[in-house]
Amino acid sequence: MSSALHRLAVSVVRHRGRTLVAWLLALLVLAGGGLLIARGTDDAFTIPGSESQQALDTLKRVFPEVSGSSAQLVITGVDPVEARKPITDAVAEATRVDQVITVISPFDERFKGNRTGRAAIITVQFDVAFMDVKPATKAAVDKIGKDLQNEIRGARVRVGGDAYADRVPKPSPVEGLGLVVALMVLLITFGSLVAAGLPLLTAILGVGLSVGLLYGATRVITVPSTAVTLAMMLGLAVGIDYALFILSRHRDQLRDGLPVADSIARATATAGSAVVFAGLTVVIALVGLVVADIPFLTTMGLCAAVAVAIAVLIAVTLMPALLSLAGERLRPRGRKKPQGRKKPRKRQIDVYARWVAVATRRPVITIVTLLIGLGALALPATELRLALPDGASEAPGSAARQTYDAITAEFGPGYNGPLLVTADIIASHDPVGLMNRLGAEIAKVPGVALVPIATPNPKAEIGIVQVIPASAPDSPDTVALVARLRALEPHLRAEYGVPTAVTGITAVGVDVSARLGGALVPFGILVAGLSLVLLTMVFRSIAVPIKATVGYLLSVGAAFGVTALVFQRGWLAGELNVAHTGSVISFLPIILMGVLFGLAMDYEVFLVSRIREEYVHTGDARHAIGAGFRASAPVVVAAAAIMFAVFAAFVPESAATVKPIALSLAVGVFVDAFLVRMTLVPAVLALLGDRAWWLPPRLDRVLPSFDVEGEGVTRELALADWPEPGATDVVATDQVRIGPGEIVTVVGDQKAASAFLLAVGGRATSVPGRMKTLGRVLPQRASEVRDEVVLIRRPDPAEILAAAAVTPPLLLIDGFDRVPDRAAVLAGLRAAVDRGSTVLVTGSGHDPQIPTSIKVSA
Repeated sequence: MSSALHRLAVSVVRHRGRTLVAWLLALLVLAGGGLLIARGTDDAFTIPGSESQQALDTLKRVFPEVSGSSAQLVITGVDPVEARKPITDAVAEATRVDQVITVISPFDERFKGNRTGRAAIITVQFDVAFMDVKPATKAAVDKIGKDLQNEIRGARVRVGGDAYADRVPKPSPVEGLGLVVALMVLLITFGSLVAAGLPLLTAILGVGLSVGLLYGATRVITVPSTAVTLAMMLGLAVGIDYALFILSRHRDQLRDGLPVADSIARATATAGSAVVFAGLTVVIALVGLVVADIPFLTTMGLCAAVAVAIAVLIAVTLMPALLSLAGERLRPRGRKKPQGRKKPRKRQIDVYARWVAVATRRPVITIVTLLIGLGALALPATELRLALPDGASEAPGSAARQTYDAITAEFGPGYNGPLLVTADIIASHDPVGLMNRLGAEIAKVPGVALVPIATPNPKAEIGIVQVIPASAPDSPDTVALVARLRALEPHLRAEYGVPTAVTGITAVGVDVSARLGGALVPFGILVAGLSLVLLTMVFRSIAVPIKATVGYLLSVGAAFGVTALVFQRGWLAGELNVAHTGSVISFLPIILMGVLFGLAMDYEVFLVSRIREEYVHTGDARHAIGAGFRASAPVVVAAAAIMFAVFAAFVPESAATVKPIALSLAVGVFVDAFLVRMTLVPAVLALLGDRAWWLPPRLDRVLPSFDVEGEGVTRELALADWPEPGATDVVATDQVRIGPGEIVTVVGDQKAASAFLLAVGGRATSVPGRMKTLGRVLPQRASEVRDEVVLIRRPDPAEILAAAAVTPPLLLIDGFDRVPDRAAVLAGLRAAVDRGSTVLVTGSGHDPQIPTSIKVSA
């Protein structure tokens, strides 16, 4: 892959103007067009096929009066009976508002519990979901509420409810602080405004393109607003980091004196390979959210994956063009050594040298301390309760929150999350009596505060029993009540002959949380298994992937623990502007696991790959840890600091759906980068020594290799003029050079001779020493070699002659001494050689009819 990225970068540098124009056009056409055709986001969290959703869908068809969104006008401060006329007039006026299907008066005798001696509720039922309620409709209901308050002296009228929920995250100036911090970190890292601005520019461009595309996608698919915010947050963070990795490598190479164009190509091939791998892991983890089989979660994962993929594309295409445009301005300037002071860079290196020295001096103590500390931090995670956002999650002072609090104070917490028990009564001869009996029995279920109404629909096809729980919508007691009502279904079916189901917004939330909670284990297994496989491919080690996966789990646990401390126990809730504690949004755990997996693999790859590179060159495990850490730690620190700042900036002012996700990601990034990767990892590697890099030979042969540090392109560049400038060898190794137009016998051990042919033909994943076939370095250009070289492993004269007839540049024949009628075959091979082919055959010994032979050993 590094070779392909090298060629891509060379092309981009050559056509930098076209590349810049192409990306600008993409931003204008795709992003601008997407915003123009957007229909808006949809924040209805549903699970098709669940009991609650199926029942809700049925109600929409046959009982629309109870299936849409609703608003409540809550009158407090007076006895409703004394204000009966203005309240009744308000009810009549509300029935004439567009999209209103019915209005429930507090004086309607069919409904119980919607008024007390000092408060009353007018329920306005709409025929659409909350996101489809028109602003004009809300304005009309608001006016009714204001007029009612003016008419009732001493009363307070609050207008809110589900229709007034503000679930669409809105950008705030506080979130811009993340970009300010990112700019400061980049300025400190590079000491150049031009260099600091490039990663921000590419990240902002990528986010703009991603957001435009996602809004455009709302024309054809349902996209939640949280998905757009998550894509923006993640795209901004990885966009800055990926550009940072390539820019940092480019400046290091410029400091070493490399020409600008060569440095861009090499940086894209080396650091760009790691960027592609890192982005691929994030994308795979996000796409893996489909295992939950929840449509809105799948959409969120795919949207975030699109943002990450765009960030990778920009990093390996637009970034090289911008680096070329900046030219020599990015080359670090030499600094004179101040008198009596050390160079600043030397002081920076000493900081990281001391860090790794402390971490590895007593590795067992470091490991045990971190395991105990992170384990203790993860303990509160067991308290996490999952729920969908409700009125309690709205911003303090908002209409929805004020109404929610007023209803809780006057009528109890359950009024904010009523349940609906539906019954299929189409076969009943006494639907009203049946629903009354069902309501009376359900009212006796523990946890039920009140059954306000039990009624059939106008056509007596289906009946509903409204159930007011004694607990809040996100309370575990409400979850238990839903389970008890569903467990009652067999009894109700046997007693009354009707099937029942439990639905309503609260029941939908319970089902969503349960499905997401059940998906955590299979998703965790998928992510952990993926981590082990990918890192084994990259680092050719058993211990390193296991260590990395354990570290990832520690980071996830710590992030969950801190999130529970804030959102469950309320620690620092006021300082972080957390409006409601007690539960976190249902999809936080699985989103965190997916996103943090990709980010953790980023830091693992960028840090450990440099350590492995040093170990391969020196064979000294202890030295490799120190040297590799000092080389990669500054970039990892800058990347983690930027990502932490971006995520943390979304915490203070974001919507309730985004705030816990942002906090958990910020904590997870901090713990993973600074405690796990930069402290625990060096300690574990120091404890294991050379054993850290052991891989069973058989597994090494089976696993594909993934070059994340660009070793392949480095090898290609080093061998560009080998064995000599302008050489025309068909095959060149450290011991052998074979020119065009030759027939050569490869003799020696049969396995060794066959292995030599496989390596020369591009069929081996590794080769001994230096090797080129048709001018291409192996094994890096093996795929191109395979396309041109013909390999025959069966002693079939017809097959050999047919291959020779097409005159391939190189023809390889394994086991030629077993070929019958060799004289005729040799004649065909000589004819191919005369036309320009080169032929290599293997045999048990020298063949007198083939004058040239080479010997290979095992």
